[in-house]
Amino acid sequence: MADDQRAGRVRVAWRVARRLAVIGLVVGALYVTATFVQVWHASKQDHRGAAAAIVVMGAAQYDGRPSPALQARLDHALDLYRQGLAPLLVTTGSKQEGDRFTEGFTGYRYLSSLGVPVDDIVVVDTGTNTWEELWATSVELRRRAQNQSTVTNLHVRVVIVSDAYHSLRLEHTAREVGLDPLVAPTSHGASTKRLLRETAAVSIGRIVGYRRLAELTS
Repeated sequence: MADDQRAGRVRVAWRVARRLAVIGLVVGALYVTATFVQVWHASKQDHRGAAAAIVVMGAAQYDGRPSPALQARLDHALDLYRQGLAPLLVTTGSKQEGDRFTEGFTGYRYLSSLGVPVDDIVVVDTGTNTWEELWATSVELRRRAQNQSTVTNLHVRVVIVSDAYHSLRLEHTAREVGLDPLVAPTSHGASTKRLLRETAAVSIGRIVGYRRLAELTS
């Protein structure tokens, strides 16, 4: 009788465990699906508006020349600057091993060659991923803002320029580092592969934090 009772309890425990596993899988699938929809929806939005600065996210450069992806971002940022949305352009991005120039400096040189006054360009060339680039940008812009204000813990409003598929993670990361973001992506389309990759990143980043995500994926 005791053996039958123990066997019965084991069967009940296994049924409960299986049900919990199924519920967990369903909830996880719904969470990831909802995140995909949000990533896709964000890739279709353009929230440009007045801000303290326009931040250009880094992309590949070839010995001081911007790659097509970086040039598209710089051109879009320049158009927003010429519309008068912000008085500053921030170029971001470090360099790969063996490179002579950083992505940030490449952006600076490109924009200045198109007539942007050098005093209107801020180079933030530390950071090899989204979180590091935006953190360094936040530190620099808040330092500038605090020099002009007695207010502390400033959340500086910025327009962020990158590719469309990146929009939701950019917004979340920017808020995490203390910026008030408006994302204005380039017109480049978002492929399903990139949307899926961003879905995975946002799904994890929301749980562990985007700084931790950057550490895990760097």
